[in-house]
Amino acid sequence: MHISELAESFAATLPRAQRARLHQEYSAANAARWSNFPQSALGHRGRLGLRTGALTPEQWRAPNTLLAAATGTAPNRGYDKIQQHLDADDHLRAHGAGYGYGYGYGYGYGYGYGYGYGYGYGRGNFYVAFLGTPSEIGRWELQFGGHHLAVANTYADGALIGATPSFRGIEPFAGFEARDGVREPGRHMREALAALLAALSPAQSAAARLGRPHHDLLLGPGRDWAFPSRAEGIAGVELTAEQRTLLPAAIEEYVADVDDESAARILAGYARELDATHVAFTGSASLLRPGDYIRIDGPSVWVEFSMHDGIVLAEPHPHAVWRDKNTDYGGRGF
Repeated sequence: MHISELAESFAATLPRAQRARLHQEYSAANAARWSNFPQSALGHRGRLGLRTGALTPEQWRAPNTLLAAATGTAPNRGYDKIQQHLDADDHLRAHGAGYGYGYGYGYGYGYGYGYGYGYGYGRGNFYVAFLGTPSEIGRWELQFGGHHLAVANTYADGALIGATPSFRGIEPFAGFEARDGVREPGRHMREALAALLAALSPAQSAAARLGRPHHDLLLGPGRDWAFPSRAEGIAGVELTAEQRTLLPAAIEEYVADVDDESAARILAGYARELDATHVAFTGSASLLRPGDYIRIDGPSVWVEFSMHDGIVLAEPHPHAVWRDKNTDYGGRGF
């Protein structure tokens, strides 16, 4: 079935009031209503759509089928990674985030830190929305997100035309026990980026190092189309043949979160731009400590990874975002 048909099948399982929350206007303002915060920290500008906690176990099957079709099939990517994120938020709810009062603060860009009330964490506090009408004709967007997760897939005439902004944060970052074993949804992304930095020579590492610290993502929530006018760091054309294999491998850890066919097409486009794609970092090259930061900045691709102090738990955790300079939100076609 096509994505639009799966979306319609999900909507058909819902009573009228839930369908009304699921279907939202397709607009730039609504598309931008995503965040890394728990919903309880967002106030009146919270996420749109249907709260997953309102779904019965039977109703959950349809959005899971939809997400599985819209995202990658490989282990620790796409749909599997989303399920691990939901497990992580359940873990937070069970280990310190289930009680207390809520607050949040940011840096003026719509992102920052926040605690939630007891209902702020857990897989029941994610939201799914259809911006516009799912169809094989015209444009619409599938939104799915919650604390540390944002999926924003835009479709036009049945084809995926934009898979970003795509946000992935994770707390706990260290492995944690879930229903079916140990979960580590952020490990492979960090390892791919750290392997790229570890492969640089001292001179290349000096060229890639940013001259100022970065304490969060430059293009997190609320920072749409704010790409720097000049790329910093070391360019792909200056990398050795071996290093040039590590750069697309790191990018793939972000792009493989969309369906396999679309991911292959997007990665092929980024590969053609590899010479002009820059790598820059600050902090330690291990990407394990608060303040460690790396970005990959190409003619089209933009990815970031930023380590933070723990919020609910003690150990540090990452924020990561993938943007596309041409196809964020499907382009400027609202």
